[in-house]
Amino acid sequence: MLLFEFFRQDPAGYHDVEDDNSQPRLGELRKTKLTLRQINKLRRMNEVRTFEYQEKLKNIKKQYMPPAAPV
Repeated sequence: MLLFEFFRQDPAGYHDVEDDNSQPRLGELRKTKLTLRQINKLRRMNEVRTFEYQEKLKNIKKQYMPPAAPV
């Protein structure tokens, strides 16, 4: 978790209460099964995170690039 995540609200669509079936009820011993919709959502979220990470790396490389030699 990043520090700024404590102070900013999550963007809309990050948490869907209807899809949250993580609360076990009394007598349920099995793990919950993921649906294809949930698996696809996780895959898309992972692709977005990877893209954002690559963009962040590009900006960092640009920041710390050695200065161009004067001509």
